[in-house]
Order: sequence, then structure tokens, then C-alpha cells
Amino acid sequence: MSFLLSLSRVIDWINERVGRSVLWLVLIAVLISAGNAIVRKVFNTSSNALLEIQWYLFAALFMLASGYTFLRNEHVRIDILNSKLSPKARNWVDVFGILFFLLPISVLILWLSWPIVMNSYVSGEMSQNPGGLIRWPVKMLLPVGLGLLVLQAVSELIKRIAFIVDRGPDPLDRSAGGGIEEQIVAAVKASEGGERK
Repeated sequence: MSFLLSLSRVIDWINERVGRSVLWLVLIAVLISAGNAIVRKVFNTSSNALLEIQWYLFAALFMLASGYTFLRNEHVRIDILNSKLSPKARNWVDVFGILFFLLPISVLILWLSWPIVMNSYVSGEMSQNPGGLIRWPVKMLLPVGLGLLVLQAVSELIKRIAFIVDRGPDPLDRSAGGGIEEQIVAAVKASEGGERK
């Protein structure tokens, strides 16, 4: 189990780094969008490449951060029944969901997307819009993002099983690190406390 927990930590580290890196894509997309809007209003011209790069950046943010979102336990979850279960029962529900839904569907879509990506790369597929971008990089985001999600699913499966067999902490316990909302509130409170001194 210690080897598996070490593997889980490596996967978590990878998705943590990728997730924190792709956050910068939001700023880049906003700057490109604002610049494109200003050029369109001031010079009455626009660029299809700039419009498409915004779409590419959004796709990269969404796909590449999926593993990070799962790591942070911030994905969409229906907690009506789940919140009434014991911690071990909640982890069993997650083990079931990861094994029978998340992993099979993600692996299937990853496997089915690869020929589409390769066909796009080999053919040099370009946007149909004048001045548009090549298509294979944005299509490559699907298998890469799903690969990161599959890795994180394996990590989460290891952590949940470790908790179930009393070899690790509860990965669903939000009181330890808190969700993203709690972390933001804590950061704001900490910065306000520092300014008052």
C-alpha cells in the first residue's frame, strides 16, 4: 500500500502543477479577448486567429484542469444522499463511481479520440475560417486532459481504498484543507489581518 500511496502523491503533484499552471490561461484569454475587442472597435478589423485562440485557451483550461479539479474535490457532486452517509460509505460510493463510471468512460473517450487527433495531425487540418489556426493542438487537449483525469482517478481510488482499510486519512474530509471557497475566505482574512497590523 505504501508504494501505491507514493504513486498517488506523484500523480497529485503532477495535477497540482498542471492545474496551477493552466490558471494563467484565464488571464491570457481575457487579455487576448480585450485586445481583440479594442482592435475591432478602434480599427474596425478583427482576426479569426485571435478569436480561435480564445476558444483554444478555454478548451485547454477546461480539459487540462479536470484532474486538478478532481484532486481538489471541487467537481460537481450531488450531496443530497451522500452527505447523510458515513465517511467510509461515502468513500465506497466514490470507489464504485470511479471504477464503474469515471474510469471506463474516460478511457473509452481517450481511446476513441486518439485516431481523430492523429488524423488531424497527419492531414494538417486547418480551420475553415480565413486566417484560422491549425486544429490538431486543440484536438490533442482531449486525450491529454482525459489522461490527466484518468491518472487522478487512479490516485483518488488509491486514497479512498487506503482510507477504507484504515491506512490513510479521509480524502473527502473538507475540514482538513477546506474547499476552494474556504481557502479563498481564509486567504482574504489573512491578508486583511496583515494590513491592519
